[in-house]
Amino acid sequence: MSKLFFVLMAYFLGAVPIGLLIAKIYGHPDIRREGSGNIGATNVARVVGKKQGLITLIGDISKGAVPVLLAMWLIGTDTWIALIGLSSFLGHIFPIYLKFRGGKGVATATGVFFAISPLAVVFDLLIFLFVVWRFRYVSLGSLSAAFAMPFLLFIISGKKVYISLSILMAILIFYRHKENIGRLLKGEENRL
Repeated sequence: MSKLFFVLMAYFLGAVPIGLLIAKIYGHPDIRREGSGNIGATNVARVVGKKQGLITLIGDISKGAVPVLLAMWLIGTDTWIALIGLSSFLGHIFPIYLKFRGGKGVATATGVFFAISPLAVVFDLLIFLFVVWRFRYVSLGSLSAAFAMPFLLFIISGKKVYISLSILMAILIFYRHKENIGRLLKGEENRL
């Protein structure tokens, strides 16, 4: 199988709007018109239900993990694994099926890095949970986890290609959270 074809397929898998589909199944025609307007697990959980939010979360994580695990098995080259992970992540945040307006990328990035370095994700999850527990903001927990991942990968694996991937993903996650950051600074962000 062509490596470039694999990268392309990872994008199209990443672009599948799990949250939108789950919400439709449960009677919400367009989750983008409800709650925060996001297609991710947090908005699905708030608008549709916790179970549906969890299904969305698992689906979005899987979109990142499955292509990377397959790449590790079939290709095995760190650079190609990183490109395939990035492609899936870009598919989620810029999905062709939704005119390139997708989710914020946190769950899909988590799946990518869970395949690459499960230990880094465990520590990152602890950071996320602590911040959410302490401040009650999912967005702040997500941003903290995105910020921490490059440092965790540096300590745990030291592989430059994955550290670079995590930096790029963190920048894009911060970009996709620009409205949340604005609300956090104004004290207007929704608490958990």
